[in-house]
Amino acid sequence: MPEGHTLHRLAGRQRKLLGGKTVAVTSPQGRFAEGAAVVDGMVFHTAEAWGKHLIQRYRPFAGARRSGERLIHIHLGLYGAFSEQTAPMAPPVGQVRLRIEATDVGVDLRGPSACQLYTPADLDALVARLGPDPLRRDARPERAFAAIARSTRPIGALLMDQKVMAGVGNVYRAEVLFRAGIDPYRQGTRISHDDFEALWADLVTLMRVGVRKGRIHVVRPADDHGAPSYAADRPRTYVYRRAGEDCRICGTTVAHAVLDGRNLFWCPACQR
Repeated sequence: MPEGHTLHRLAGRQRKLLGGKTVAVTSPQGRFAEGAAVVDGMVFHTAEAWGKHLIQRYRPFAGARRSGERLIHIHLGLYGAFSEQTAPMAPPVGQVRLRIEATDVGVDLRGPSACQLYTPADLDALVARLGPDPLRRDARPERAFAAIARSTRPIGALLMDQKVMAGVGNVYRAEVLFRAGIDPYRQGTRISHDDFEALWADLVTLMRVGVRKGRIHVVRPADDHGAPSYAADRPRTYVYRRAGEDCRICGTTVAHAVLDGRNLFWCPACQR
């Protein structure tokens, strides 16, 4: 599932491609036909992300009879993806849930777990149940610390809980805990405020790099050598997907377990 930086990068890309343009909106697949009809012919105002959720905002063009902003909420899930092409767009291929076409460019959305019209109240409810997002300037990290500090769950589970912190996925979870030297099984109640502030600051830095580069980069330049990355098209990691290999720092075998249904990786020597 895409981590939060991917959604923020998508939002920025869609603002650049479509922002301020009147768009034709359809659902070639048909599953979002009624929703598409509501925003068809409106102006694509902006897109923004909260964690792993994307919100598109549409407004009437000047002089239009209808008024008021309309929202589309998208969650990509495991299989959702956007693709772009110049306009006029070619006939849709495959199960295109949402097609947005301006005069010069368009995007198709396939395979999302959610694509639905939202009201402002729906968005308020979504934001209320999400933890702070390290990539949003309006984030309130103290909310995340309060949730962590009162919990006996492992910090490795809490960082992945979108109600605690929005947008953090498995790669960032494993790598930021390694960089902080924190055992993923340490209870939330044993995470000091200084620990949390360091984790939050590192997540902000790393996830901003992810937005800028379009890829996750987590290994410090001084450590960016030795064993190759876990896949040919991925940058190196310290522990993520390196179970059984030597730690890049101390040589201890990287450990693996399953925590709350997700693969967990850590170095037993570096993370105490």
